[in-house]
Amino acid sequence: MTGTGTPRPGRRPRRPGHRWAALAAALALLAGCGVSAEDRPRVIEPPGGPHPMATTPPAEPTGQLTETLCFVRDERLVRVDRRVPSPSTPDTQIRYLVEGPTAGDRDAGLATALTGASRITGVRITGREALVDVADGLAGTGRTDEMLAFGQVVCTLTARPDVDLVSFLHDSRRLGVPRADGSLSTGPLTVSDYPVAR
Repeated sequence: MTGTGTPRPGRRPRRPGHRWAALAAALALLAGCGVSAEDRPRVIEPPGGPHPMATTPPAEPTGQLTETLCFVRDERLVRVDRRVPSPSTPDTQIRYLVEGPTAGDRDAGLATALTGASRITGVRITGREALVDVADGLAGTGRTDEMLAFGQVVCTLTARPDVDLVSFLHDSRRLGVPRADGSLSTGPLTVSDYPVAR
């Protein structure tokens, strides 16, 4: 009969101390690979490149902006969005109005009441008011086509982000301009003075 202190043949004796030593070594190794405690939280920067969940709003096509011009259909003002290569000056927008709608817009029944580039001789912006110099061709007679011509200018210029009011001058004096209700106004005009369809 084998005593309790005698190991069995073919098996190594167990050493309890060896197991604890190996566990302690593994814990020490893990502690060395960890992040030490800090007094204050630290911002962790994400790796370079776009975040997989980040979204970017679609940009306007290169060199293309949208501007609003106002033309006429059935004796009513109509806003038209037009693509332009760069922001237009007020004088350029008046030229667009004089040139009239595109062929496609004409097919849709649009026209312009502004005829002849000499009728408006210049535009300048003071504060948020556009001052439009008018030649003799637009003398404030109150005709419907004249009202629509002034309305086109007011509607177009007040669609700009830098203009709220429009006044018309003739020989450096404020001109009486027909509004949609037929009355003449020498004061600044807004788009609310002319009904606009879309």
